Amino acid sequence: MKLRIGHLYPEAMNLYGDRGNILALLQRARWRGIAATVIPIGLGEPFDPAAVDLVFAGGDQDREQRLVAADLVGAKGEAIRAAIEQGMPALVVCGSYQLFGRYYQPASGPAIPGVGVFDLVTKHPGAEVTRCVGNLAVDWEGYLLVGFENHGGRTYLGPGVQPLGRVVAGYGNNGQDGFEGARYRNAFGTYLHGALLPKNPRLADELIRLALAYRGQEVELPPLDDAIEEQARQVALARALSERHAQQNVGATRRQHPRRPRS
Repeated sequence: MKLRIGHLYPEAMNLYGDRGNILALLQRARWRGIAATVIPIGLGEPFDPAAVDLVFAGGDQDREQRLVAADLVGAKGEAIRAAIEQGMPALVVCGSYQLFGRYYQPASGPAIPGVGVFDLVTKHPGAEVTRCVGNLAVDWEGYLLVGFENHGGRTYLGPGVQPLGRVVAGYGNNGQDGFEGARYRNAFGTYLHGALLPKNPRLADELIRLALAYRGQEVELPPLDDAIEEQARQVALARALSERHAQQNVGATRRQHPRRPRS
């Protein structure tokens, strides 16, 4: 068996340890005897769907997003979207998650067009509004995903896409509707940094399984000893829940003792 991971924009989109997701996929595949390789796909380089079984892209700031968005316009973005329509799995994080939507409206300047894989839009409310920063826990099919979020944009899902999961602690897509991330076919989008997959092996294995099945390699992945990964997940979950509890206490205090207006 083999697994070929297409790493989109490894230099331009790689904040908050997102490359760790690639390392986790490689190692978990190789531990099972799967020949896993990474194919970097940078600015100006074409996307060949026949050469890739799984797509990953990380996050970065607005400047890098504009560069990547310009590169995705046309044949490259169309090829990625067509491959996902055919069932190719993908994981896109933060900035790339936004670019896989319809558009991202930064705090200043024109909107940045997206690939349109996900039926969603992202809007930055402006510098005066609090960023969504902190530990994040998400209920994904009964399994709590954990990670760290740091984004100014607020993402809103349309009717053509499902959320990845529900927020247990943190902000998620927009801090209002309780949703985090998005899923369309076998493509997953999320704000979970940290990196995501080393601490959430169940999602890593699901991506590997989907990628193998996409190429006709239907297999049941043998279990691994995930004691260390589970310990890391529990530590991150405890931090997220502690932050949620602290925020709830602050909110309750403010409701009980509102500030008096200045005379």
